[in-house]
Amino acid sequence: MKETAVTFRAAKGQRKLAMLTAYDYTTARLMEQSGVDALLVGDSLGMVVLGHSDTLSVTMEDMIRHCAAVARGCERPLLVCDMPFMSYQLSAEQACANAGRLVKEGRAQAVKLEGGAEFAEQVRAIVRASIPVMGHIGLTPQSVHALGGFKVQGKAPEAAQKLLDDARALEVAGAFALVLECVPAPLAARISAAVSIPTIGIGAGPDCDGQVLVWQDMLGMVDGLSPKFVRHFAECGTDMRAAFSAYVQAVREGSFPAGEHCFSMNEEMLGKLY
Repeated sequence: MKETAVTFRAAKGQRKLAMLTAYDYTTARLMEQSGVDALLVGDSLGMVVLGHSDTLSVTMEDMIRHCAAVARGCERPLLVCDMPFMSYQLSAEQACANAGRLVKEGRAQAVKLEGGAEFAEQVRAIVRASIPVMGHIGLTPQSVHALGGFKVQGKAPEAAQKLLDDARALEVAGAFALVLECVPAPLAARISAAVSIPTIGIGAGPDCDGQVLVWQDMLGMVDGLSPKFVRHFAECGTDMRAAFSAYVQAVREGSFPAGEHCFSMNEEMLGKLY
C-alpha cells in the first residue's frame, strides 16, 4: 500500500515508523525494496553530499534537484522534502510558495520545516494549500548558530516546557507528524504522549512513534563522525574503501580488465584495416 501523510499519521499507536534520508535515485530504489515507510530528502545533503560544514548553504534548487531524483526511485514510501534555510522564515507567503515548488518541481509529497510555535503561521498556510507538513523541533540544524552548536535540547525545565508547547502548537497548526532531534528520551516520551500525531525520533530515545537516520551515518560511511544516537547497521565505508583499493591495484597490475570483460571482433575484418 502506498504510504501517504494520512496513513503515516494513522500509524500512531499501531506500528513503529521507519524513515531514512535519501538524496539520489539509486539509493531510493534500494530503500524502496527494504520496506521503509518514508524517505526524507533532508537538507543534511549539504553536509553528506555537498561537503558543507552545516546545512545553511543548501538552496531551493539543491533540494528540488535531489528530491526529483529520489522521486523517480520512490513509489511506495512517503516522500518528504526539507525546506532549506531562509525558504520559509520570512513570511507565510514565502513558505507557501516554496513548499509549492518542492511539490510541483521536486515531486515531494510532504515538506518538513524546522522550528516551533513561532512558525505555526507558516505551517497553517502550507497546510491550507493542501501540502502536508512535518514539523521538526529540538536540535534544529538551521539554527546552529543561535543554539551555540549541535547540542542536546530541552534539558533545562524552561527549555523542556518550550519543546512541549511547540509540539502542541505545531499539531494545532496542522502538522501531520513531528521530528524530535537530540531530545532527552524521557522528554521525547512525554511529548509523544501529549500529541496525537506521530513523533519521529533522531537521538530522542525509543518511545517516539518512529525513527529516522541519515543513511550515510547508519552505514558507517562518514569518517570521524559517530553521534551517540547512531547505530552502524553495516560498515559500508570500510567495504567501499577496500573495493576502491582493489580496483586501483587491479588496474595497475593489469589484471583488470580480463578477457571476460572485453568485446571480441572479427580478426579478418581487423586485418583489412590500414
